[in-house]
Amino acid sequence: MIDNNSPIVPWEGLGGIKLYSHISQFYDLIANMDEKSRLFTTFFIRYEIKDSVDLWFNLMNGKLFKITALKDYKGLLFNKIHIGMHIDEVLQAEPSFEYDDFEEVYVSSKGIYIETDPVEHTVLWISVFVKEIDNDDFERGYW
Repeated sequence: MIDNNSPIVPWEGLGGIKLYSHISQFYDLIANMDEKSRLFTTFFIRYEIKDSVDLWFNLMNGKLFKITALKDYKGLLFNKIHIGMHIDEVLQAEPSFEYDDFEEVYVSSKGIYIETDPVEHTVLWISVFVKEIDNDDFERGYW
């Protein structure tokens, strides 16, 4: 179901999975997961597809709002940025990234989060998300 080689496309998706997809589309995948693969919070749930991707759903509307590429994901962002790349190379390739001290991630206004290893300064994961993520009523699922 997940293509670990497909491109990472901001505002759209990755791994052949589209943002805004409904959780019901992933029934078979989720039903066969072990308990450790789930993280519950008040209004959001994350399913980890081992070392491949994390799928983040809003429980109020059932929609996929963020997809995170993990260590085994080989697809490229902007045809050049990948997991394991040094952050200096990332910033040279895509200058829209800025470090967010509070969240401790690099953020691009183009719809991307990147977390780096604090020692090696290499990309640990890359996330794409919906445009509505910063809306006041995002948590309530009004998007």
